[in-house]
Amino acid sequence: MQHNTYIYIFIAALVSFIIRVLPLTLIRKPISNTFIRSFLYYVPYVTLAVMTFPAITEATQSPIAGLAALVVSIIAALYGAGLFPVAVMSCLTVFIIEWIIK
Repeated sequence: MQHNTYIYIFIAALVSFIIRVLPLTLIRKPISNTFIRSFLYYVPYVTLAVMTFPAITEATQSPIAGLAALVVSIIAALYGAGLFPVAVMSCLTVFIIEWIIK
């Protein structure tokens, strides 16, 4: 069983290394394709969203409170609220909804 663990770790390290080294060795000229440039521009935002959105509903006592906080956050951000006010409104939304549900 212990032997398999080392194989899994080695394969994960190899895949991670290849993902980081191949672009450096294969792509030497600046990327001029607008589709690829726009795709690469949005990769960090999509990655952050994929990691954040499931945690929003799982971090609260009830998923309803998390979804309500998400809706409040999106609306506040669309109206130009900064990061701190959005965070405060989200926390208050979760607090109030979980208090009502209890």
